Amino acid sequence: MFEQLEMAPPDPILGLTEAYSKDPNPDKVNLGVGVYKDASGKTPVLDCVKTAEGRILAEESTKGYLPMSGSPDYGAVVQKLVFGTNADVVTNGRAATAHTPGGTGALRVAGDFIRQKRPDSKIWLPDPTWANHKGIFAAAGIPAETYAYFDAASNSVDFDAMANSLRGIPSGDVVLLHVCCHNPAGADLTAEQWNTVADVVAERELLPLLDFAYQGFADGLEEDAIGATNMARPGSELLLCTSYSKNFSLYNERIGALTVIAADADAVEKVMSHIKLTIRTNYSNPPAHGAKIVTTIVNDSDLRAQWLEELKAMRDRINGMRSLFVDTLAELGVQRDFSFIKQQRGMFSFSGLNKDQVQALRNDNAIYIVGSGRINVAGMTEDNMGRLCEAIKAVL
Repeated sequence: MFEQLEMAPPDPILGLTEAYSKDPNPDKVNLGVGVYKDASGKTPVLDCVKTAEGRILAEESTKGYLPMSGSPDYGAVVQKLVFGTNADVVTNGRAATAHTPGGTGALRVAGDFIRQKRPDSKIWLPDPTWANHKGIFAAAGIPAETYAYFDAASNSVDFDAMANSLRGIPSGDVVLLHVCCHNPAGADLTAEQWNTVADVVAERELLPLLDFAYQGFADGLEEDAIGATNMARPGSELLLCTSYSKNFSLYNERIGALTVIAADADAVEKVMSHIKLTIRTNYSNPPAHGAKIVTTIVNDSDLRAQWLEELKAMRDRINGMRSLFVDTLAELGVQRDFSFIKQQRGMFSFSGLNKDQVQALRNDNAIYIVGSGRINVAGMTEDNMGRLCEAIKAVL
């Protein structure tokens, strides 16, 4: 059997990183994979994380299994981070959280649950969306369609087209929404637009699946959660997938969560009974260490304050690189207007570069960008900015 297999195509993002790793050019630049880099080009371990890990190591007394849904303390922290402490979904028991191996694990558990309990449903993805979304739901056996989202001409959300698309989705289907820092477009909905989306989803009786991987990377914890809080109206149902890889810089700990919100606590308990069975036949129970780190930091006032400062520093650096990138291209005399990149949020933006230009950047300059033209702004530094912008000027 094995001898008959052909090589599988490389993942469009992780495969790019593999190629980057093999490139001997000492000046190579990776703007592909979605990982935060500091000013020196390294993915840091936050100081608050180091402190929390020291405390965990000193106090740890067991390596026993967690429950299928993970630590209840971690689940409470996840809900607090997204909704605050006094939200209806928290105080009325309308939410329950399962700890998953990363945000990807949360999406897959959600996909398996949807396939088992709503087998006739399709999932609707924004056009564009994260490259792995389609593969995750295909692996779960769920057919995927797309709805309008991004206008490449204006480099912004085409909200009229989006709202019209959502109104055409059949009742009972699932709609995936990026809460903030849209990957790959970097263009987000306003609070008013989220209110309209919530109205349409309720009218069409759609099940929203929210992907929330970058809380705190746009404007702040509370500001970035407006989409989730708007969708979690009294009586509403939704699935929420969160990740703490980015905002805690805990990439290799694989720390995520799937939160279920229903009309009341009884309905949530029923849903979670099925979520647990899905987890049992997948990975059985989650790893503990990452959840302990997040729980320790959020529940300690000093560590939480330190984390918020470090998170702000990451956010400010990304926004600073956006401005420097646009300004440097203008100073070099590039005629194309890249000013939209300053207005977008999060680690990603569509550069507008086509596949040939992306390939030329890789071949001639060892600059690695996803074929769609998506760039990871966090991979830019003051040291590589000049070379990067000169190379883009050349391919344009």
